[in-house]
Amino acid sequence: MTAESRNPRLFTEELASSLRDDSLHLILLPTEKCNFRCTYCYEDFSVGRMEPTVVQGVKRLIDRRVDGLRSLSVSWFGGEPLLALPVIEEISAHITEQAAARPALSYAADMTTNGHLLDRPTAARLARLGVREYQVSLDGPRSVHDRTRVRANGAGSFARIWGNLLAIRDSGLPVGVLLRVHVTPANLGSMPSFLNELRETFLGDARFSVLLKPVERLGGPRDADLDVIGHDSWPAVLAGLERIVAAEADGDALHAAPEVCYASRPNSLLIRANGVVGKCTVVLTDPRNAVGKLRPDGTVEISQSVLRPWLRGWESRDWDALSCPANGLPEARTTLVQLGPTRLASGS
Repeated sequence: MTAESRNPRLFTEELASSLRDDSLHLILLPTEKCNFRCTYCYEDFSVGRMEPTVVQGVKRLIDRRVDGLRSLSVSWFGGEPLLALPVIEEISAHITEQAAARPALSYAADMTTNGHLLDRPTAARLARLGVREYQVSLDGPRSVHDRTRVRANGAGSFARIWGNLLAIRDSGLPVGVLLRVHVTPANLGSMPSFLNELRETFLGDARFSVLLKPVERLGGPRDADLDVIGHDSWPAVLAGLERIVAAEADGDALHAAPEVCYASRPNSLLIRANGVVGKCTVVLTDPRNAVGKLRPDGTVEISQSVLRPWLRGWESRDWDALSCPANGLPEARTTLVQLGPTRLASGS
């Protein structure tokens, strides 16, 4: 079934949103190093902090695009982005200055972080710079979490993350926190009590919500050893766990994954710490994910032949390709095309 026949109205709305030239989503990696070594991680940490020329390029890119934008959203990713807090602050300060001069511009920023460095003062500093939404992963109670979300020095991470979450809960900061709970066969037995604790501790606060996700084999060095919940079993498992989260909780306590992946959207680009431009944060180092390069002057060189397969779901109306274009991604030849300030990530 095509995406259009499955839900024609949603397909039309998402297509229109994704093709808007006055809307831009940037996923920025201020560093690709990490202070964790999670057992299921797929990243190789081969690239360090964002180079000064790339920082300059990001700021110039914003300058080139901002007058033509109605909406700008920035997602901070890594590695662990908070290891490069000065980079985040420099770029965010530049964006907020530009946004303040343009009242019609809608600007929002979020961050995927392991939460270890997300203390209350840091969250407060970033909130003033427009970073007000966070995604923090938990793998269950401390005894389970500390076996899988391990710090680079071998120590556990749960206590520090939990303390930071409590500090944010007890603050009046204008932030939202999505608690991404990873589910595996090994932690499934502990999930009911843990989700009850999450609900009682955080979900009375409308700033917190929960996303339940199965751990998957995403190309990491330990994939062969991962015990994962099968795709056929996950819907039933998810339904049972969602009932626990939703019990006596606010209607927005459960967060649903989007129907269309950001990587399918022409107006969404990933900028790695080394200036390589991509589409997907999962197949980070796959050559097919290197769709172009950011230049220090803020222009972007894009290979249309590499970019086009990421957008194929719109032409084929294939819902699977739209929800995860990395699956079944074909090979592509590389021909770089320099794009001007108003045609960034064109699918043509």
